[in-house]
Amino acid sequence: MDDVKNLYKTEFDEARLEYNSKQKRDDRKIDDYFTNILNNIKNDLACEIIIELGDKKYWDTKDINYKKKMTNVFIEQVKDLELLVPNFKIASAIIHYDETSPHLHIVGVPIKFNNKNGMKKQVGKSDVFTKESLRKLQDKMRTLCIEEFNQVYSLDSTLKKKQKGRNKDIHVSDMNNYIEMKKQIEKNTENLKQANKKSSEFKQNSKDIKDKINIVEIKGLKPNDIINKVSSYCKEKQIKMGYNDINYLLDKNQNDLDLVISEINKLNIISNNITIDTINTYGSFIPSDDSFDLCDAIVEKKVKEIPSLLNEFIEARKEVIPFIALLAMQYRYIYACKNINKSSDYLMKLFNVSSDYPFIKAKGRTNKYTVQELKEIIINLAKADLDLKSTDKDKYNILKTFISSVIV
Repeated sequence: MDDVKNLYKTEFDEARLEYNSKQKRDDRKIDDYFTNILNNIKNDLACEIIIELGDKKYWDTKDINYKKKMTNVFIEQVKDLELLVPNFKIASAIIHYDETSPHLHIVGVPIKFNNKNGMKKQVGKSDVFTKESLRKLQDKMRTLCIEEFNQVYSLDSTLKKKQKGRNKDIHVSDMNNYIEMKKQIEKNTENLKQANKKSSEFKQNSKDIKDKINIVEIKGLKPNDIINKVSSYCKEKQIKMGYNDINYLLDKNQNDLDLVISEINKLNIISNNITIDTINTYGSFIPSDDSFDLCDAIVEKKVKEIPSLLNEFIEARKEVIPFIALLAMQYRYIYACKNINKSSDYLMKLFNVSSDYPFIKAKGRTNKYTVQELKEIIINLAKADLDLKSTDKDKYNILKTFISSVIV
C-alpha cells in the first residue's frame, strides 16, 4: 500500500498543487489525491498485472533452482512493460515461487495527461488500458516473454496459439476503488468441482436449475447446445453475458452445465453484466454457506461467532483474496446506503446489480457503523488486498489483522 501511496505523491503532487492554486473555494481543493481517489466509488486506485508462463504440468517436474531462473525473464518483462506502456507507472513488482507456477505480480497506476477538467494529470485506467490496447499489449508481451524464456533457458519453445476470449497470459484487473484490485484469482477448476460434489445444497440447486431450463439429458448435449442453454437462461434472468464470456466460463468449468449455472447465479449477485473480467475476479471462488456466515458475522460484529467460523475457514484452506473482495462489497453497500441516501433503484444502477436485496440487507446494518468507521474499514480492506497481492505475508494473518480492526 505504501508503494502505491508514494507513487501517487511522486506522480500527482505537482498537478494537485497547480490545481489547488486555481481554486477560489477551499472545499474544492484536494488535500491528498491518494485519499481522494480511495474514497471515490467510481475511480480506480491502481491496476494489477499478472505474468505467468507455463502451466502446473510443466512446472511440477522442475526444481526450485530451475524455477528461479524465471527471475531474469520477469525482469525483462518489467522493462518491456515500461517501454510498451509508458503511462503505466509501476509501484511494485513481486515474484511468487511458492504456488503452482512462477508468476509475477505487477502493481501500478495508469496515468492520463492534459485533462481539461480537474487536475491536468490524473489516474486514467480506461484511457491507458482500452480493449484494443490490451489486445495489442498481450500479443507483444507474449512474443517477448517466450523469446526471453528461450534465451534464459537455452530452449526453442513456442507458445500455444492465443484463443479469442480465453487468453490468460497477462491480466489487468482494477481495484474497484479500494477493494477489487484486481486481481486476478488463480483458477482451480478441480477444487471447484470437489466443492460442488461435497455441497448437498448445490446438488439441490442443480436439480432446480435443470427443471427451469428443461435439461433432459446433459451428457448428450453438443458444445453449441450447451452455450445456447446458458444463453437462454441468462436471457430469462435478464443477465447480460456474451458468447465469449459464456464459452470462457464453460471452458473454465469443463463444460459442466450445472456448475456453470450455479456460478452465473452467484456472479449475478455482484453484477448483472457478467464478463470475463468478472469471472476472473470472482469465478474461482464459490462462497459456501460457512464463508457467507463468516462474512455476515464480521460485518454484523458477532464477536462470539467469529472465532469458530474463522477456524473453519482456515482449516478448509479457503482463498482469502476473493473473501476480502466479498467483505469489501458488503461494506461498500453499507457505506452507500448510509452516505449517499438514494433509492434502491439508484444504487442498483450505480453498482450494476439486478436485485435490491443487497441494499435492503445493507440498510439494516447502517446503524452499526459511522461514516468515518466505514471509510477506515474500506481503506483497511484495500491495504489487506494489496498486502495479499504484493507481499509474502501469511494470508490468514492478514485476514485476522483486518478482523481485529473491525472488532476493536
